[in-house]
Amino acid sequence: MIDSRSDEFLALALAHDTNRLILERLPALGVSETWLVAGCLFGSVWNALSGQPSGAGIRDYDIFYWDPDTSWEAEDAVIRRADNLFADLGIVHQVRNQARVPLWFEQRFGKPWPATRRSADSIGRFVVSCTCVGVRPRDDGDVGLRAPKGLHDLFSGILRPNPDNPTPHLFRTKCQSYMERWPWLTMAEDNLSR
Repeated sequence: MIDSRSDEFLALALAHDTNRLILERLPALGVSETWLVAGCLFGSVWNALSGQPSGAGIRDYDIFYWDPDTSWEAEDAVIRRADNLFADLGIVHQVRNQARVPLWFEQRFGKPWPATRRSADSIGRFVVSCTCVGVRPRDDGDVGLRAPKGLHDLFSGILRPNPDNPTPHLFRTKCQSYMERWPWLTMAEDNLSR
């Protein structure tokens, strides 16, 4: 979904130097459909709106990619490449093959994760709707944005449950974590009985 605030979102998310550096290095991972997603992006925006430093409250940097080889060995090789690629940044990163997520998700979270055909599909499945954002480098040197739930709630600080997420029982916990770091956020009370 293209949103009227897409340019503003990208400017604020990429004002955080770590996001920009990761994005520049993503092609070197050597995997397809690679996206920088979620917390490091929306957190950078919320920090700008809060007057906080761009990296404040960002716990890790999530990277999605797609590989039909769903073996642990293949994913581990990509994780090790990322370890080397981002070693100088001093960050915690989470690199995950989205084709592999359905193999372990239910055991870890108690609900099955629907199969996906591409990594971008998973961007729309985060627990909180406004956190469904991802960016990736494009061949033309620009940055591609995926925001399947739009950007209005993100800029307004409204936390709503995502009906496309299989774990709605995690919604309140996730919101509490966000509201501890960004107290101006508000949790929408609609649809919380799911």
